[in-house]
Amino acid sequence: MAIDTTAAVRQISIAHSPDSDDAFMFYGLATGKVAVPGYEFTHTLTDIETLNQKAMREAFYDVTAISFHAYPYVQDKYALMPCGGSVGEGYGPMIVAKRAYSLDEVRKVRIAVPGQLTTANLVLQMALPGVTTEVVPFDRIIPQVLAGKFDAGLIIHEGQLTYARDGLTCVLDMGTWWRQQTGLPLPLGGNAIRRDLGASVHRMMNQALRDSVGYALQHREEALAHAMQYARDLDTSSANRFVGMYVNERTLDYGEDGKEAIRLLLAMGQERGVIPHAVHVDFAE
Repeated sequence: MAIDTTAAVRQISIAHSPDSDDAFMFYGLATGKVAVPGYEFTHTLTDIETLNQKAMREAFYDVTAISFHAYPYVQDKYALMPCGGSVGEGYGPMIVAKRAYSLDEVRKVRIAVPGQLTTANLVLQMALPGVTTEVVPFDRIIPQVLAGKFDAGLIIHEGQLTYARDGLTCVLDMGTWWRQQTGLPLPLGGNAIRRDLGASVHRMMNQALRDSVGYALQHREEALAHAMQYARDLDTSSANRFVGMYVNERTLDYGEDGKEAIRLLLAMGQERGVIPHAVHVDFAE
């Protein structure tokens, strides 16, 4: 009698952003270079604010990329994974404009932001309390600032490397501001895993993601070639630089100071009234 070996295979759904750094990070798992016996992984690529909102409504994906700002709203359903995050070492999202506003001036203008639950917006609200914002898809922020529809924009992803060539000026780098305030790196986005999957799946997924990141770092040229399809306006050299900013040793493990930065970021967000309720940061170790 034939044995049905497929019955033992467990499906794990993974969702992350269609960005070069995430594509690089998940290259091993997405291409089968990294495999886990007994498990199959399906990948959905969606922009980060959509993933934030979807995780709030329902725990649809087993593993989902989220902004750290979104974690307080999904903490009952998800725990944070201790790996796979994007951390800015003294750099991060930026307020850009067509002219060099002072901080007092930029407090009075309308700023396009890439999503209410993005970490970029959380830090903006802490740095410039009461500032006027409007949500705009992240890839439309620079064009709309250039067109004069907004006085300034809060940029994330590859725009951090391309804004100057478009003639824009950096008014405030959120990673620099955070470093000056705390002395810590700025945690921007991470991966969350459903609590109800249990400890054994948590351990498996942590190792699988670390293996995927490690594979990409060790096979950088092929992983970068895969990531280039999501690099938008970056050439290979710039994409390599961008990937290096957000996929590195911190992605394998936040480190104690990285975990401290996550806890402090969310605690400060609550203390300053941006996050409306208590936050309990749990890592699915």
